[in-house]
Order: sequence, then C-alpha cells, then structure tokens
Amino acid sequence: MYVIVFDVDGTLTDTVEVDARCFLQTFEEVCGFKDVDADWSRYTHATDVGIYREVYAARRGRLPTSAETERFREHLVGLFRAAAADRPFAPVRGAPELLAGLARRADYRIALATGCWADAARVKMAAAGMRYDDYPAASADDAADRESIIKLALGRACGPTDQSSPGAIYIGDGVWDVRACYKAAIPFLGIAVGAQKEKLAAAGAVHVLPDFSDQDRFLSCIEKIFAI
Repeated sequence: MYVIVFDVDGTLTDTVEVDARCFLQTFEEVCGFKDVDADWSRYTHATDVGIYREVYAARRGRLPTSAETERFREHLVGLFRAAAADRPFAPVRGAPELLAGLARRADYRIALATGCWADAARVKMAAAGMRYDDYPAASADDAADRESIIKLALGRACGPTDQSSPGAIYIGDGVWDVRACYKAAIPFLGIAVGAQKEKLAAAGAVHVLPDFSDQDRFLSCIEKIFAI
C-alpha cells in the first residue's frame, strides 16, 4: 500500500495566479498592507497562516489575534468564491482523471496536504471539478509549517488503526514543497514546466512532470521512485 499526497494550488488546480491576487487584495482590504512580497518562497512557512502571521508581525510588531486571523481568512475565501463564480478555475491538466483513476485502485491511497486554509482549498477544487472532502486531508488550519501538514495528511490517510508503514510520496509545484519533503523525509515529485521546473530542479527535485495528462508516465515515475 502506497500513499500519494497531493498539494492543491498549482498541483491539482491551476490557481497560482488567482491565489496571489486574492491574497494581496485581502492584505490591502482587511489589514491596509500594501506592497506585500508575493514570492512565497521567501517566507519561513509558505502556507496561508504562515505568510499571514509573518507579514502581520513585520507590519504591526505582534502576531494577529484569533479574531483578526478569522476575519482575514473569511475575506480571502470570499474573494476566491467571487473569482470562481466569475470564471471557474481550471484543473491542472489530467488531475481530475488521475484522482478518479487512483481512487479505483487498491494499491494506492490518496491524501491532500495543502498550505491553503481548508475552506479555500474546497472552493478551488470544487471550481476545478474536484472535491476536497473526498480525501483524507490536512491544511493550514492544522499547522503553519508544510512538513507538519504533510505528516498529518499521511497519518489521516493511513487511519488510526493501520499499523503498516506504507511508502509515501508528495506531489507539489513549489520550492517550499521540495524543502518540506526533505524535512519530512518523504520523496518528492514535482509538477511544473519552464522556469518553475528549473526552480524545482535547483531546489533539489529529481523528478518533475509537466502535468497529469499521461497517467502511465505518472505511475511509472511513482513506481521508479518507490522502486517497485
């Protein structure tokens, strides 16, 4: 039994640009923060809650309260809903078909580990034709750092009574994903093209595919990494 853990933004959903736009808009409309750095790789924790806390602390000299965080989160998710209503988000090519195919197999389990807040991930996946709640998942609601999120998702995929130690792999698109996998001691498979593919390779990614359109190629790559 092997567990494939997927990121959401840029991996399953083509939402990197809308995510950055809505995040920056929320910083300005809710907090009054302009000129926020949108290069998430420069933050200590490239997750919704990690970025929000780091920017807030740098601008205000303290961490946000729970109420302030909730107000920010609700505004951000509202912007995602409005953007999705205006124009449905696209999935990364082949993602819905791959998830459906893997769900029918007995030798793999699927989990989601996203740096988004869960409600944001639900909106993005639904708008791209997938369901967040169909899979065991962990998100920025659970932890600020991505490696903890990955480990939580893996544990939820295995179940509380499963005493086996399945192989696991994380599928992501960001350099922060590569770093988190190194810290979590989990193999990484990248999804990227062009300059982003080069960034993943520079960060240490050995295996990078453009998308999920070729399921046989994806599974072959997975099997090569697991050496099965």
